[in-house]
Amino acid sequence: MSPRPKVEHLRKPQIISAAADVLYERGLFDTRIGDIAERAGTSAPTILYYFESKDRLLEEAVDQTDRDFYERLTEGQAQQVGAVDKLVHLIEETSLGPGGLSDWTLWMEMWVRARRDPAVRDAYFRLDRRQRKLIADIVREGQEQGEFDAEADADEFALALSGLMDGLGVQVTLGQPDVTPERMVERCLALAKNELGCDLRELRRARAST
Repeated sequence: MSPRPKVEHLRKPQIISAAADVLYERGLFDTRIGDIAERAGTSAPTILYYFESKDRLLEEAVDQTDRDFYERLTEGQAQQVGAVDKLVHLIEETSLGPGGLSDWTLWMEMWVRARRDPAVRDAYFRLDRRQRKLIADIVREGQEQGEFDAEADADEFALALSGLMDGLGVQVTLGQPDVTPERMVERCLALAKNELGCDLRELRRARAST
């Protein structure tokens, strides 16, 4: 008799995807393991075999949606020429992305749990550092290219921009009437102009016209 095939590498992603959908729709408090099991086409005991709690599922769901975002972002970044284009692309992709699982809903669920659960908090810190490192790397590239103010602190700017995007992203997600995705882009570009000493869109237009 042939050995039973291992399906863990298939089942876990299926469960995580189902968890992301259900948690996005219902929130952590109103989601039961059975709800996720039904969506995933499996049983609650099977889910608990792989994940000890809803908190762990939330961590995995946020991590997966974050990886999906960065995969999409990386593909777009590869098509940009220079740090200015990369930073504008990052801001626009973060603010004007496809919505759904890409908005701040799951992040807000994670922030609430991170306040009281050290494991969730550690997962949040890891994901947040990923975003800030990407921003800082783009700024340093722009400084090397002479596009950004050489005196600007890349890490401080990354902290400011990521914090601004988080704050405005929550308001956009909640449907604040006067905080649109487009306004979020404008505020982020204004911060970049003040901190990096250049108008990103003007530089893009000037480059396109040459």
